[in-house]
Order: sequence, then C-alpha cells, then structure tokens
Amino acid sequence: MASKNISNLNSSKANFNWINIVNPQKEEIDYLRQKFKFNELDLKDSFAKNESQRPKFYMRNNYCFLILQFPVYHDQTRTADAEEINFFIGPTFVITCHRNKLPPLKAFFEACQEDKFYMEQYLVGDEKMMLLYEMIVRLQDYCYPLLDHMSLDIRNIEKSIFAGEERAMVHEILLIKRNILNVRKIMEAHKDVIQKLGKAKAAYLSGAKMKVYYNDLIDHTKNIWDILNGQKEMIEALENTNSSLISFKLNDIMRTLTMISVLIFPLTLIAGIFSMRIDRSMPFLDNAYGFWMVIGIMAVLWLCMLLFFKRKKWL
Repeated sequence: MASKNISNLNSSKANFNWINIVNPQKEEIDYLRQKFKFNELDLKDSFAKNESQRPKFYMRNNYCFLILQFPVYHDQTRTADAEEINFFIGPTFVITCHRNKLPPLKAFFEACQEDKFYMEQYLVGDEKMMLLYEMIVRLQDYCYPLLDHMSLDIRNIEKSIFAGEERAMVHEILLIKRNILNVRKIMEAHKDVIQKLGKAKAAYLSGAKMKVYYNDLIDHTKNIWDILNGQKEMIEALENTNSSLISFKLNDIMRTLTMISVLIFPLTLIAGIFSMRIDRSMPFLDNAYGFWMVIGIMAVLWLCMLLFFKRKKWL
C-alpha cells in the first residue's frame, strides 16, 4: 500500500481488516484490482470523480458491494448535497472508499487508529460486521442534526410569515424546500438497500445477532423518512399559506386603489367640465362665489359616494 490515501486497520486478535481509502484515484483503484480482483463495474463506481445516482447493493462471488449516500450541509451556501461512500465487504475485510467529507466516518476511523482497545471492539468476535453496522449507524445519526436544523428553519419561517414578512420568506421557503427534496432523494432507497443487505445469504453477513442490527438500521431509516415526510408537508403548507397571504395583501391593495380611483373619477369629471369655460352656458361662471360653489358640489358628491361605499361595506 504505497498510496498515502490508503489506511489499514487490522486486528491483532482476529484476521479482519478495515481498509479506508480516501479520494480514490487510478493508483488506489489499481491496488484494489490487483489485490482483491474486484468487479470492474464496482471499481468504476468507486472512483472519486464518479457518483452513483442511487444507493446499490450487489452480491458478488467472494464479496458484496454496497453504495450509500448521506446528506452533508454546507453552511456557506445553506444547501444539503449528497456524499457517497462505497463498501467492499468480504469475510475478512471491510473496505471503504469515499472523499473524506463525511465527518462521522472520519472521526470513527481516527478513534480506531488512536485507541487499539476501542478498535478491537469492532474487529474481533463472532459478529465482525459490527464494524459495518457501526459505520452506517453513525452516518445515520449524523442526519438528525441536519433534520433538526431544517425543522428550526421551518419554525422560523412560520413565525416570520405571521409577523408580516411574507415577501422575504418566498426565497427562504424555496431554499428549505429544495433541501428537503434533496435529502429525501438521498435517503429514499436506503431502506430497500439495507433490507437487501440483511437478506444476503453470505455467511459473514448473516450472523445470529446481525438481524437485530439490520432491523435497527431499517428503523433509523424509517424514522428519518417519517421526519422528512412531516417536513415536506409542513413546508408545502407554509408555502400555500405564504402565497395566500401575499395574494390577499395584493388584492387588498388593488381594492383600495380601485376605490380611490372610483372616488376621484367624478371629481375629475366635474373639474374637467368646468375647465372648458364655455361663455354664457356655463353655470356659476359669472358668480363671485362660483369656484367655491363648484368645490362644494364636488365635496358633497364625494361624501355621498364615501357614505354609500361604507354602507355597502366596500371600504
């Protein structure tokens, strides 16, 4: 293992290895090809630059190949994107290939490196796939803070909507809605893939206790999916509420402007008529108080219309 991107943890008490490959390139893939003779399609999927569209599980002759994706939140862009991890699982090894952007996996490997006693808990014993379980369940647990963050964002959006900040919330709603949809897409196939893993007939995957661990992973997946469904329904309800409030306010503004136009139109008409100044036929033209009489007529007409609109409850 000449590559600095390949790290190996092996138990001194059992013939079992965890090989962790970070940012696998041609050199690392060649190492896996030569040493383990893995399927070329699986090796192709494991390149750092290649990303699978969905989680996968395949049974091969002497190993299993598993692809899982987990969401990672980016603070600067406030977006959640998928990070992929590829597992090669055999009777005496678990090989992980990833881009080292999943903090729980990185922390777990470093903890095993630093503490041999801690490492031996997962690499020794009848249930050696406890190591696989521990990695997956830590990555699942990593999803919950992200879900809590999105729930908090939804709660803040709800408060802001009813505080009169509907327009400012349009962008926030779309941002959170996109994150929820992204995480849903990432987690959608987890349950089926883990069920396939649990039903695999390979002896090293089907120990007496492993069924309990697989069921626990499936329960975690269901919990995450239920939370995402609740968040999806909530953000869609808030989006509809926000749109309704914006439409109501816009209609209210248009109604007010229409009422103002209706009230002003007769006054404009009267002013236009008297501005023609047709001699002899124009009333009040020669009267010293003609201007004020016209203003009085306009004021009375305006008040009558105002009272009429109020009586009809149009204002």
